[in-house]
Parts: sequence; structure tokens; C-alpha cells
Amino acid sequence: MIADLHTHTTASDGHLDPHELLAGAHAAGVQLLAITDHDTLAGYAELDRDLAPDCRIVPGIELSTTWRKIAIHVVGLNIDLKNPALLAGVASQSSARHERAQLIAMRLEKLGFRDVLSGAAQLAGSAGISRPHFARHLVESGQVRSMQDAFRKYLGPGKAGDIRETWAPLDDVISWIKDAGGVAVLAHPAKYKLTNLKLEELTQDFRRAGGDALEVISGLQDINLTNRLGRLALRHGLQASCGSDFHQPGQSWARLGAVAALPRDCVPVWEAW
Repeated sequence: MIADLHTHTTASDGHLDPHELLAGAHAAGVQLLAITDHDTLAGYAELDRDLAPDCRIVPGIELSTTWRKIAIHVVGLNIDLKNPALLAGVASQSSARHERAQLIAMRLEKLGFRDVLSGAAQLAGSAGISRPHFARHLVESGQVRSMQDAFRKYLGPGKAGDIRETWAPLDDVISWIKDAGGVAVLAHPAKYKLTNLKLEELTQDFRRAGGDALEVISGLQDINLTNRLGRLALRHGLQASCGSDFHQPGQSWARLGAVAALPRDCVPVWEAW
């Protein structure tokens, strides 16, 4: 089965609208799909599921939080989109995202960049403003050479635009997902660039907080990393999830539906659905 349980649309920082994403998933042969936009459920509004009749859509979201002052993401899968606790949490995250955008803009403008907040807001449209929107504005306005430079110099970890203080605590984020009847997944654990010991500690704390699963596969990755993350999930009694972390066409490392099979010993997150 082709499962892609981590994708993004224009409701957050993706480049395809939800209907385009669904059509792309159908073309890629995806059989199990979750739209997991950052801190919003807007991608599910009026979604025409007939565009992909052979694809089961699992309601999802990707929530921002922190662990020991490190920004991490938790994916919620198979959630009740109308759950009051989750909706209240999403509203809180939306407010936090707006506050964060203002702080990022203020810091970047202190470095001499122009029209930062208005430029990012125009690119975001009705979506919440995120760091990729700031990066795109800096590039498209000719103030920075490339998206890579924008993140490496100004928006990546430890840089001026790396603001994490506004997010809800890890325990709260997991509780919103659980209250909505969902499964809490620690997203792309290898992307936090933690030492092996720190990754073990993060996984242990995530499990203690009520987390259910580890994203063992995130896009195109080395089989050795997949096997290592599979063993990590097993050691901590976590199920295994997988996704492309798709944001836009043309990214070979995050192609829609291009997700390898989970290691044999892992328990797929979808087994109980």
C-alpha cells in the first residue's frame, strides 16, 4: 500500500491547493493520504474527495511545539476535525503564529530588510504566515539570493528569525490530538539534528507525554536511517508512520507519494484504523 501521511497545501506553506494535492496523490497512486498543514485544519474545508476515489483520506494536522527549547513538530492523524479541544488548540496556535510572524518581521527589519511582514503576508494569503513565506519574500524581492541562503543566514535554527517561544507545550499539543481521538506522531525525527542520546531522550519524553508513533520515513532517505528509526520506535513501544513531507512539485527528496515501505518489524500506524 502506498501511504503518504505527511503533506502540505496552500492552507499553510505548501504550493498546491487541497484539490490539486488530492489530484496529484491520485496520479501518484496514493491509497492512504493525510493533509497535515501546519497548525490549521483549513485544507479540509469543502474538500472534493471524489477527485481521488481510490484514496482514503485520513484527517490530519502538524502542530508546532518545543522540547528543551528545540522546535519540534507533532503530526496528528485520524483526528475528529470538529473536536472542541482540538479546535481551541488550533485557534491558540493561530494566534501564536501571528505573534511569531510579527516578531520575525521585527527582527528581520532590524537587519535592514524591507516590507518584511507585508511581503510575507501577501504570499501567505489566507494561510498563517510561516518562515518559508518570509524566505520567499526575501528572495522574490531581491533582498536574498536563494531560499537556502534565507534559511542559512536568517531563518534557520539559531538565526534571527528562529522564534519558538510562542508555541504551546508538548503535553498540550499531544493532549489536543488525543482528545480528538487521534494518533500523535513525532514528525521527521532525524531533521532536528540531535545526537543519538538526545534523540533517545526526545523519543522517551514524547512517549511519556502520551505520544503514539514515530515518523520512521520522511521523504527520500537512506535505508540505514530508516532502519535506525524503526529500531528507535520499537525500543520505545511506538507505532511507525511515514510521509513525504510534500510541499511543492519538483522537490525530488519530498515527492508526493514517493514513500518507501516501513521496516518489517514496525507496527504501521494505520493497522488499527
